[in-house]
Amino acid sequence: MKQFRTLDDVDVKGKRVLLRVDLNVPTENGRITDATRLERVAPTITEISSKGGKVILLAHFGRPKGRDPKESLKPVAAALAGVINKPVAFADDCVGDVARDAIAALKDGDILCLENTRFHKEEEKNDPAFVAGLAKLGDIWVNDAFSAAHRAHASTEGLGHKLPAYAGRTMQAELDALAKALDAPTKPVIGIIGGAKVSTKIDLLQNLVTKVDALVIGGGMANTFLHAQGVQIGKSLAEKDLSATALRIVEKAYASNCAIILPVDAVVAFHFAANSPSHAYGLDAIPPEGMILDVGPQSTARIHAAIDDAATLVWNGPLGAFEMAPFDRGTVVAARHAAARTKAKKLISVAGGGDTVAALNQAGVADDFSYVSTAGGAFLEWMEGKPLPGVEVLKLR
Repeated sequence: MKQFRTLDDVDVKGKRVLLRVDLNVPTENGRITDATRLERVAPTITEISSKGGKVILLAHFGRPKGRDPKESLKPVAAALAGVINKPVAFADDCVGDVARDAIAALKDGDILCLENTRFHKEEEKNDPAFVAGLAKLGDIWVNDAFSAAHRAHASTEGLGHKLPAYAGRTMQAELDALAKALDAPTKPVIGIIGGAKVSTKIDLLQNLVTKVDALVIGGGMANTFLHAQGVQIGKSLAEKDLSATALRIVEKAYASNCAIILPVDAVVAFHFAANSPSHAYGLDAIPPEGMILDVGPQSTARIHAAIDDAATLVWNGPLGAFEMAPFDRGTVVAARHAAARTKAKKLISVAGGGDTVAALNQAGVADDFSYVSTAGGAFLEWMEGKPLPGVEVLKLR
């Protein structure tokens, strides 16, 4: 059953469409270094434009404290024009006379980008008067910024209470992919959760063990679990004060019939540096001066077997110190294995989070997964089972 309205449910011709998008792209010296987010929102923008809607883009950029020329969306709007191959006009404010006059000048199919919504502190406060000011500028609101959906801000949530609300194509694709991954997945489901710290992913782990059939824990997080179980981990990164938390998560998994898959061997080095001499050890033989920096070959084989047994995979976080060769091997090999299963139509694979996307790109398989989310915080909060304000407001009631 359909949970939210999409562009299929509205005739946009002649309408002023307030379209919330994610234009928060990485830049260096004023140049955009990765246009992925612009490419993601292009289909929604061009569809509304081609159907005769007046496209009015709302977005934030950076974390400005008031108006700041360095955080202006003007250069981003110019880059977006290059991506969609259509002119994108620009207004120096997102509310008031400047915005209103720029919108009044639009013809059907035109595209206008309004200035950074976060130049107004009322945006993040979801201030009712600010929401009302934005709502006056449009006839409908389309939310295409899943990456900001965990924020209850004026342009990401408030407008959904003032105007007819619809999901854009990027939002629709994200929600469909996530529903397939955890809400109504094809079983069995495996989760792969890595990264440095358990402390940042306690809620995530506690939610996932109730949803998946098997959970692979890797990265520095795995060391905390191994230490909690009495394994001597040498000088490896670990949050030893979270041993009791780790054991509680294992108990919850057992009660939920979720198999926890921890490393059975490890790649160990004595210096935290790229290409540092390393060796694979069994867990009963980790040298006291050594650091675990990746899963070992037996662990990799076990992870492959778990992926082979699964119909759905949800992945967040690398299995080792993937930013340094050769400690990226466990992550890269597992990613390629999951990608091959996906291409063979034997696995639905959904991944997300900044380090995860970087690792999949490094392995050359980001395009082979069923879905890769570019949303960081929103993807994590969704995996934690938390309601996302920007999604909740779209739901049919």
